[in-house]
Amino acid sequence: MVEAFCGTWKLVSSDNFDEYLKALGVGFAVRQAANVVKPTLILSKEGDKIVLKNQTTLKTSEISFKLGEEFDETTGDGRHCKSTVVMDGDKLVHVQKWDGKETTFVREIKDGKLVARATYEGVETVRTFEKA
Repeated sequence: MVEAFCGTWKLVSSDNFDEYLKALGVGFAVRQAANVVKPTLILSKEGDKIVLKNQTTLKTSEISFKLGEEFDETTGDGRHCKSTVVMDGDKLVHVQKWDGKETTFVREIKDGKLVARATYEGVETVRTFEKA
């Protein structure tokens, strides 16, 4: 099922992203930069690993993981997390935990678009990507 997510995706809309970053404690300057850039997500499957690359004009980050196995992740804003990604039906669910805190990303394919919802302490952002 993860194959449906594979490919190159370009951001086409972003709702409530600044509020989400603010809730996470991301500083003003980093939030301003993050709100301006339009990331490209590249998802691929290499054997039993999934590679998720997030490219912007400012920074490129990449994580590689096996579904269901915890891994160390450093986020774009510098948080050091213990992360786990699982398939829940047709959704790719990514949980990041750090310092007793937790945020969840739920990615799903809707009408040919990749819809990514991230939630932290009741604040949700929805970012929509189209195949490049």
